[in-house]
Amino acid sequence: MSKTVLIFGYGSIGKRHANILSKLVNKKNIIILTNQKISKFKTIKNVNALKNLNPNYIVICNRTSNHLQTIKLIEKKFKNKTVLVEKPLFSKPNNIKIKKNNYYVAYNMRFNPIINLIREKIKSKKIWSVNIFCGSYLPLWRKNIDYRESSSARKTFGGGVLLDLSHELDYVQWLFGKLKILYSKSMKLSNLEINTDDFLSLIAKTKKIPHIQITLNYFTRQKTRQIFLDGKDICLQADLIKKKVIWYKGNKKKIFQFKKFDRNTEYKEQHLAILLKKNSNKLCRFSEGKQLVDLINNIKFKSRKI
Repeated sequence: MSKTVLIFGYGSIGKRHANILSKLVNKKNIIILTNQKISKFKTIKNVNALKNLNPNYIVICNRTSNHLQTIKLIEKKFKNKTVLVEKPLFSKPNNIKIKKNNYYVAYNMRFNPIINLIREKIKSKKIWSVNIFCGSYLPLWRKNIDYRESSSARKTFGGGVLLDLSHELDYVQWLFGKLKILYSKSMKLSNLEINTDDFLSLIAKTKKIPHIQITLNYFTRQKTRQIFLDGKDICLQADLIKKKVIWYKGNKKKIFQFKKFDRNTEYKEQHLAILLKKNSNKLCRFSEGKQLVDLINNIKFKSRKI
């Protein structure tokens, strides 16, 4: 694929995007804006070099707190470009108007086969209750990086479970509709040396589902990502770590396994959806990403009031 790709940032997520894209486009056509010394890809060190570039595709992978500034820069320097912004779109709400380029937000779990199986199975079903739990241990997230120095550990960098683990909020709304918050508590509970919230308890509903509960944390030692769904003649238990779904329809039970699918496949399919316009209906649009930032801010606000 003869596309030129410009990537802002080369942290852990920037490296992942660069490596995956190197298998989809000519590696020589990938350019990374970073101060790091990289032998694998072409690099530029400052924004002044952007005037000599005409990329087909731009990926924003720098800190969440820098996303707004980067988008303003792209709007100033480029026109009619396709841009993927790593999630979340922003660290806090703003009213920026996008006029020159087309933006998507990297909620790649929309390309997870388990999420898509659920989306298919719940069509025309009456759902009573959804319970979601996502927990992992922050110090184990990134190799060779002290978690206390990571963006997750600092409010000023856009860290905290609500932002870092906002995949759950996105796919819940993608599957079930916009959330109306009934209760929320976002706080720091553990002894992790961070100044961000490491725990969220959220109870909400949608127009069709009366009860949705979401629990997120940074301190569960055994990495866990599960979905439990109950409704009329329907029950589902999904384990996104074990890549397994147990599905009950009435008295019948069926097990689905997705062993061959890994996290990189989600990213690959997301990029292909943008580059080839394949399954583009799964992509998170700019307006959806912006609405999710507003939702996160609302969750924080309601949490402070309790």
